Amino acid sequence: MPVDASPYDAVLLLSFGGPEKPDDVLPFLQNVTRGRGIPDERLREVGEHYYAFGGKSPINDQNRALLAALRASFDEAGLELPIYWGNRNWAPYLTDTMREMAGDGVRRAVVIVTSAYPSYSGCRQYRENLEDAARQVPGAPRIDKLRHYANHPGFVGSFVEATAKALGELPEGSAIAYVTHSIPTAMNATSGPDGNGYVDWHLDVAAEIDAAIEHRTGRTRRSDLVYCSRSGPPQVPWLEPDVNDHLETLAADGVPGVAVVPIGFVSDHMEVIYDLDTEAARTAAKLHLPMARAATPGTYEQFVTMLRDLVVERAEAERGEQPARPCVGALGPGWDDCRSDCCPPLRRPTTKEAV
Repeated sequence: MPVDASPYDAVLLLSFGGPEKPDDVLPFLQNVTRGRGIPDERLREVGEHYYAFGGKSPINDQNRALLAALRASFDEAGLELPIYWGNRNWAPYLTDTMREMAGDGVRRAVVIVTSAYPSYSGCRQYRENLEDAARQVPGAPRIDKLRHYANHPGFVGSFVEATAKALGELPEGSAIAYVTHSIPTAMNATSGPDGNGYVDWHLDVAAEIDAAIEHRTGRTRRSDLVYCSRSGPPQVPWLEPDVNDHLETLAADGVPGVAVVPIGFVSDHMEVIYDLDTEAARTAAKLHLPMARAATPGTYEQFVTMLRDLVVERAEAERGEQPARPCVGALGPGWDDCRSDCCPPLRRPTTKEAV
């Protein structure tokens, strides 16, 4: 029996985007940093991360795999909605996708964003992208964003399984390092409705994984929240410690090993395969510190089913029903609609500051 998806007639997968070949790298980075005045010479330095992997980010292929997994899950459940895909910074561009949706007669859609936590760059900027695209497309559909899903059992449960597997590859008593993308401390201070939402949500998720692992193993272990992918001018404070600095601390403290768990990421894109699988792995090897990296949710069935269920949940809420809103931890379920003052943008550095 088909699932009632009204008032929605489509789903949009919205992601960051990434280059597909070496010639794409510099234009892609120019898109990402537009308006910040960062010179091409600096962007080419950053581009070396991509060139080390053939000039291709894995994120687009991962989104294609996620689209296929969502389609199969929707079909299995009887959720008869078309699924579109658009990116912020590379093809398929969001505006082009929204134009396609309008041409297909889509009037109202729900959007799945591949970012699980509240912050300007992880939430409000995507909402601004949607608004900008809608202004450029006559007859653009209305699009509602799913609630933040970092503390949904489907997201947390995926990381519990991945963390347990990583720990199983390490010496007894190994620590856990939960990793997410660093952001300016000022951005964290205004993230979420009441501030500090970015860090608070990550800490809440980490605590839930810790509790599940302790329940399985019967032992507590050291765990810390650390960061990767810091960028921007050095005089601007960003969240710390960096994962590489933290590995040095663990080695100095005599920890027998570390499971690196990228709870800030839904799939193995560049920040994971370069910052963790390349740089952090190199640091750990230099320190003779055994390290295992836990998998991201990607297309795990538990994660894909969660996304499908969230679409149904939002449809029920929009019809005035009272759907169950599964979540774990202390913070409660995410909100469907963001306040106008939630996660405001930061002042961009000038060209001189950015260099």
